[in-house]
Amino acid sequence: MERMTMKDKLFGSSKAYLKRNAGILIGLLAICVVISLQSPQFLTQKNIMNVLRQISSNMFLACSMTMILIAGGIDLSVGSMIAIIGVMAGTFLGMGIPIPLVILICFAMGGVFGAVNGTIISRTTLPPFIVTFSMMSILRGATYVFTGGTTVRIDNRSWINLGTGYVFGIVPLPVVYLLVVLIIVWLILNKTTLGRHIYAVGGNEKAARFSGINVIRVRMFVYIFSGIMAALAGMVLCARSYSGNPLAGDGAEMDAIAACVLGGASMAGGYGYVGGTLIGALIIGLLNNGLNLMKIDSYWQIILKGVVILVAVYVDYLKSMKKNKGN
Repeated sequence: MERMTMKDKLFGSSKAYLKRNAGILIGLLAICVVISLQSPQFLTQKNIMNVLRQISSNMFLACSMTMILIAGGIDLSVGSMIAIIGVMAGTFLGMGIPIPLVILICFAMGGVFGAVNGTIISRTTLPPFIVTFSMMSILRGATYVFTGGTTVRIDNRSWINLGTGYVFGIVPLPVVYLLVVLIIVWLILNKTTLGRHIYAVGGNEKAARFSGINVIRVRMFVYIFSGIMAALAGMVLCARSYSGNPLAGDGAEMDAIAACVLGGASMAGGYGYVGGTLIGALIIGLLNNGLNLMKIDSYWQIILKGVVILVAVYVDYLKSMKKNKGN
């Protein structure tokens, strides 16, 4: 039997991967060429590692968001989860709680928030958009109430190292976490029964129910996993910024959704790949980094990001129309 390379294990067949993502890969290459011509610093090792570290938090969210979109849902509350997790982590550290226990508590909090979303969505007919939007508001408001709108400072060097440290002095620790998360998500979606059920539920929920799939369990899993990934992003961000900020994660859910849709995930459910999501996140991260290097006003960056999301959603719409005509 032919031995599979690590790339094949992560993305499947290289040929199929390139074919599936040809459009966004060309777009990614074009962005790199244009920005590198404008800024010689862009392709340096230091800057590339900085970009990878910056996109890691978005990718934590985007990996779980990919599964949620495939299952036919959406989660707008992850940005607020980042804020409250970061604030609580800083508070727990200030109380002298050991770091391993703080990490466990934060993951548990994220899982509970996700479980609340999953329970309401899976056991009622309320739209995921409304449920998670409400949770977004509740958690953000709770963060402001708890902190009084002030930042919780963190001076624990061991904790800070979790977000700012390096492996072999080259690879940022958040990038290592990201590689682990990518492999886990790929394995779930491609090598487990649960992964097949996630695709089935998003493709046709009624048919999935008739075939014996536990739709409630599937929805609970994807939202709990989303909460855990938001907790990871919150801990990494507060470690990198030396503080728990009630403003942290503002708009993070939009970046995650944009990365998924740019990577080919369908807003209608039933379709998506973590390999494509990674490229989508790279496009967003490189755009932000390149525009900063070219000293383009941050307000224009917000507009450009909105345009990119709109184009990505429109492309998804065209794909859906073409698929429907084919059927």
